[in-house]
Amino acid sequence: MIPVISKLPQTGTTIFTVMSALAAELGAINLSQGFPDYNCAPELVELVNKAMQNGHNQYAPMPGLMALREQIAIKTEKLYGAVYNPDTEITVTAGGTQAVFTAISAVIHPNDEVIIFEPAYDCYAPAIKLMGGVVKSLELDPPDYRIAWDMVKRLINGKTKMIILNSPHNPTATILRKEDIDELSALVKNQDILILSDEVYEHLIYDNEVHHSMARYPELQQRSFIVSSFGKTFHATGWKMGYCLAPAYLMTEFRKIHQFLVFSVNAPMQHAIAEYLKDENTYLSLPDFFQQKRDYFREGLKNTRFQLLPCAGSYFQSVTYDAITDEKDSDYAIRLTKEIGVASIPVSAFYRKGTDKHVLRFCFAKRQETIDKAVDRLIKV
Repeated sequence: MIPVISKLPQTGTTIFTVMSALAAELGAINLSQGFPDYNCAPELVELVNKAMQNGHNQYAPMPGLMALREQIAIKTEKLYGAVYNPDTEITVTAGGTQAVFTAISAVIHPNDEVIIFEPAYDCYAPAIKLMGGVVKSLELDPPDYRIAWDMVKRLINGKTKMIILNSPHNPTATILRKEDIDELSALVKNQDILILSDEVYEHLIYDNEVHHSMARYPELQQRSFIVSSFGKTFHATGWKMGYCLAPAYLMTEFRKIHQFLVFSVNAPMQHAIAEYLKDENTYLSLPDFFQQKRDYFREGLKNTRFQLLPCAGSYFQSVTYDAITDEKDSDYAIRLTKEIGVASIPVSAFYRKGTDKHVLRFCFAKRQETIDKAVDRLIKV
């Protein structure tokens, strides 16, 4: 064997892969990894088939099909009042994770510092490290996981290059509020700090709350990469389709990386989604659709010994289990999968130091039948 020096020596297989594999091995109900167990709209599948039959099977343009970028621009302006040039400020990507990695790769240099909030989606820190950047993390605490902006201010110095935000948040299901935006705006004013805003769950906001996209606020929009996901929006995570919004000066750098990372993204699916987006109800109906699932799942969990944490967005429900056991969350998640037959994600996996608050995350983007079976088993705990 030829000696190889790992660029990520402390990194193993993601917890999502581990728990999904365990669930499959044991025949457990998989509420761990964030994907639906129901099909996307038949109309969307038909549009993909039609695009293939019409010969759209070769490379799409590197930044994405113009018809799709135009629809993204229309959608963004309708929702947030923000105008993006589809030619220079929108790029279609192979999912949200690729967009995150590309944005970090484009602007983070060795020793640049990037602030993240933990628990954090697990692709942020490795990408920063691969670019030679330094992760500066601020740990948030349950039940509300609110950002202490005075602590963020203490982390900022001359080396701070970027702040990564995620709202609605994975795994905690919290959202940014207007007061957070005000604090953030004041913090970065007159500072050369970029923002990477992971907004892949932008349409999964509940109780008539507002999604505070960076696109809503001109002073933040002009320093932000905004990432979204068609996979999350249209129940087709396996398609790995997403996009990035950014002002032209940032998108120029983004595309320099994108063109050598994937070059372009699945062509027939771009044609299909471009057509599908013309009906705004395809995404405007999502809050009600998922809130019904959230409410149904929460109502069932009230009959268990788990303590529900707030859920304002995303399709995740977190719970604490202090009334049940004092085991490590990773150990308990595995035991729950083996003995009860329901797989979850231990939230300590979202902290670089493995901070254990005795919290598990369940995904409720499932059929009612699946939710019923899972709740029936969890009631037995």
